[in-house]
Order: sequence, then C-alpha cells, then structure tokens
Amino acid sequence: MELLEVGLHDEVLLLDLLNTTPVVDGRQRDVLAEPAQARAWLDEHGMAEAELAELIAARNVLQAVVRGTGSAVAVESFLDEAALRAHATENGLRWDIDADHGRRGAVRAILAWDAVRATNPGRLRACGNPDCRLFLIDRSKPNTARWCSMATCGNRMKARRHHQRVKSAKTDGLP
Repeated sequence: MELLEVGLHDEVLLLDLLNTTPVVDGRQRDVLAEPAQARAWLDEHGMAEAELAELIAARNVLQAVVRGTGSAVAVESFLDEAALRAHATENGLRWDIDADHGRRGAVRAILAWDAVRATNPGRLRACGNPDCRLFLIDRSKPNTARWCSMATCGNRMKARRHHQRVKSAKTDGLP
C-alpha cells in the first residue's frame, strides 16, 4: 500500500482520463493504447506504467457511467482494499489514498468523479456532438454548455443544424 494525497488537481486528471479516446479524422483512437503516448500521459499525471491497465479499465467504466450507459455500481471493484486516511496539518486536514500502487490512479479518478458528481451534479457530461467522444465539466452559471469545445464541436453542430434548416426550407417550398 502507498499513500497519495487526494486534491483538487484530480478533477483535471478525471477529465484528461475521460478524454483519452478522442475521434480523430472520423475514427476513435485510444491515447492510452499507444505506448509512447501512454507513457507521456502517465508522466504528465505523475503515474507509473504499473497503473495503466487499471486506469484504462476505470476510464471505460467511468465513460459509460457519465454517458448513462453504465451503472455507478461498476466502480466498486476498483475500490476494494482502498482507503482514505486523514492527516492533520497546520491548515486543516489532508486526505491521502491508501491503495495498491497499480490502482492509485484509478482510485484517484473515481474519487474525483464522485466529488464532481456530488458537488456539481449534472455538470460532468459527454459532448453534445454525437460524433465526438470527449467530455466536459460545465462551469457556466446556467449549466447550459453542450459541447467539449465551442470552436470545434459547437461550431460543427450549429453549422449542421443551419444546413438542415436551409435544406428543409427548400424542400418545404416545393409543390
């Protein structure tokens, strides 16, 4: 077992993990399935290669849960033998994960998902573009963000709807 501090940075980890299966040139790819990119991703997030398999499995479960195609009960298996330990500091409490080294990243991501779910219900969601595999955390006040990026997916979806309206208007005008 190894202790690892749990913190706000784990929300970034969660979103980065969920977004490791983007659609590029019309095809879904898995960043964590490509060895060089997986190593770079793990390094960027301070993780070891021993964590990769559990991260991928947790990512797949969390993607299904966030999309509504899977049950949150599925995260249970990642939490076996994991514990949170509190430590008093000068500034309050610090929480550490006590988990098997190969499971630390998966547990961090699941805890981050639960924190976002509890503190910002409904704000973690899949992009509204059905051709996109990315996720977003809606930080807008009215909770109305629909796309992972307004510049890409938002623009595409608006252009698509405009094209459909124009096409429909032309069709409606025919005898």
